[in-house]
Amino acid sequence: MATFSKSNVPQFSVEVYQNEYLPEGGREVNAIVTVTATGGGTTGGTIGGATAGGMVSSASIGTGAGAGGGTEWGDPTATGRTDRGPDAAVVIMVDCSGSMDYPPTKMRGARDATAAAVGTVRDGVAFAVVAGTHQAKEVYPGGGRLAVASEATRAQAKDALRKLSAGGGTAIGTWLRLADRLLGSADVAIRHGILLTDGRNEHESPEDLRHSLEACAGRFTCDARGVGTDWEVKEVTAIASALLGSADIVADPAGLTADFTRMMESAMGKEVGDVTLRLWTPQGAEVVFVKQVAPTVEELTGRRMESGPRSGDYPTGSWGDESRDYHVCVRVPDAGVGREMLAARVSLVLPETAGTSAPRPLSQGLVRAVWTDDLAASTSINPQVAHYTGQAELARVIQQGLHLRKAGDIDGATAKLGRAVQLAGVSGNEGTAKLLAKVVDVVDAATGTVRLKAKVTEEAEMTLETRSTKTVRVKK
Repeated sequence: MATFSKSNVPQFSVEVYQNEYLPEGGREVNAIVTVTATGGGTTGGTIGGATAGGMVSSASIGTGAGAGGGTEWGDPTATGRTDRGPDAAVVIMVDCSGSMDYPPTKMRGARDATAAAVGTVRDGVAFAVVAGTHQAKEVYPGGGRLAVASEATRAQAKDALRKLSAGGGTAIGTWLRLADRLLGSADVAIRHGILLTDGRNEHESPEDLRHSLEACAGRFTCDARGVGTDWEVKEVTAIASALLGSADIVADPAGLTADFTRMMESAMGKEVGDVTLRLWTPQGAEVVFVKQVAPTVEELTGRRMESGPRSGDYPTGSWGDESRDYHVCVRVPDAGVGREMLAARVSLVLPETAGTSAPRPLSQGLVRAVWTDDLAASTSINPQVAHYTGQAELARVIQQGLHLRKAGDIDGATAKLGRAVQLAGVSGNEGTAKLLAKVVDVVDAATGTVRLKAKVTEEAEMTLETRSTKTVRVKK
């Protein structure tokens, strides 16, 4: 793959944290794998391949036509791209359904936020804006094309945004499929979407949305935001989860501009796309689970794609200068006291693309299993594994507690949310602890003793649910 108009190849490193010692008969091996990407650089570039009007089509993106101003990897042949065409494309999907006019500040906020996001698109990045109702409509540039960002095209896009108005229903799957078609026309390394909605997906079935997500998964990443409090948390978080993006609530439309700017700045920081985490295990071993545990909890087990004998790939999406943690659990055959084996090999891989002969390994780490009769060694729990096991439980009990609260099960909700308060305190997750304090009265955080608040705002409950999967890094 290629950089997001950056100057250098990002370097990946893998660190494995585990207690490799197993008791006699022990089979389950747990490890936290920290993946860090650094050194990608932050310089922007101007991209050729555009028409005189700053437009770009599937025929001109990535062909190298007039591409003297672009930047690319130091070793472009490793990516299969020796041209200097655009390396990234972004589509912004704005909810324009009728509810966006209630209150009117919502639509105004969406227009201003989208304009701010467009203003943040770096020169040379291909982009488009889509208006979403019960159908999807191209706002800019139109004609099934993407524009290449420049001072002129950003100004044209902002002018087009002034005409946005609210009216119609909500069918988010149609927005995603149009974004996919636009992004798919670009021969670029990184394809990203930003989606804003204020209401429930009422004009298509849940199956339609699910099918759209399945069709788009692996083709582009997407950040999703809900504005106000009339949207469905599970719909927005499902979109972000399926498309390996972030989800959040913007309760006050006045906060949209700042949030959209941050999202686009984050997108502009991505340097490499479609990185996979490849897990090899020995004969007789089985993968129990693979999940991302920082900066958010994201289950990856069911997304495995077989990549060879005893190895599978798990998607991780696009990367900038950042670090993420993954929890890998493998069940291995018992080898007996005094024996040692390689329980798993974890690699970061760039998949095969047009012009490349094979996937490109970026870094790897080893997970070991050593059988011992030393009880102290085999019963010790690695601090990183313990921390993230607790963080995953924290996300789970928050969601369970809120569900029980809505169902009227006061005792069940109190127990689950009390456990959440306890876990948040132990792990130092102050952000989640503050959100919990808006839903429960904390009597004793250490024991998880709480009382449900009699009155909880919709904003407080939705914010807690939306952000329940956010974690804090372990203190090393």
